[in-house]
Amino acid sequence: MYRLYVGNKNYSSWSLRPWLLMRELGIPFDEQLVVFDERNFERFRKFSPTGRVPCLVDGDVTVWDSLAITEYLAERHPGVWPSDAKARAWARCAAAEMHSGFGALRGDCSMNCGVRVRLKELSAALKKDLTRLDELWSEGLRCFGGSFLAGAKFTAVDAFFGPVAFRVQTYDLPLSDAARAYVARLLDLPAMRDWYAAALAETWRDPSHDQELTRVGTIVEDLRAK
Repeated sequence: MYRLYVGNKNYSSWSLRPWLLMRELGIPFDEQLVVFDERNFERFRKFSPTGRVPCLVDGDVTVWDSLAITEYLAERHPGVWPSDAKARAWARCAAAEMHSGFGALRGDCSMNCGVRVRLKELSAALKKDLTRLDELWSEGLRCFGGSFLAGAKFTAVDAFFGPVAFRVQTYDLPLSDAARAYVARLLDLPAMRDWYAAALAETWRDPSHDQELTRVGTIVEDLRAK
């Protein structure tokens, strides 16, 4: 069975991607949650060459990047990418764009599932990212005619935007009605609900992650377990 190493569910956006994909597609795996600890980097190096999560271990094979994990799984399981060639090409492009882009969205709105934040302002760079995000989602929903970005079925491209759905919820980011409806569908997925519940139940806190919130806004609600 696959072994998937992930970080804290309240914070770890990168871990969510393969976890969500595997859960929604019914790919069995053994979850190994490792608590973030900047002072114990070597602990992560024991299973991940980069000392980061996510990391997938399959016997003597180690795959340590979320996009690489996705492609590794696609070689072994149906449904990871759309079956239609045009939809598949679009989905791969959109996932790769999320993997390497949207820097302002990541920087200004770090993932923190269990809180609600009122932003001080929307920077020009963040507005640009949100405009592009809305454009990209609208294109997928329009072109492939489904509830998900590349058609009627959930695929890897939707998994890559799972962390964005949590960011939209945390920061109440302005998006079109169609985009917000898509966010609602993502948040309602069984695996997303399970991740969210586990995130709220975590009592461990990372000061550096939480301090990022006070830089960009004000915490108006904290739903995490005390």
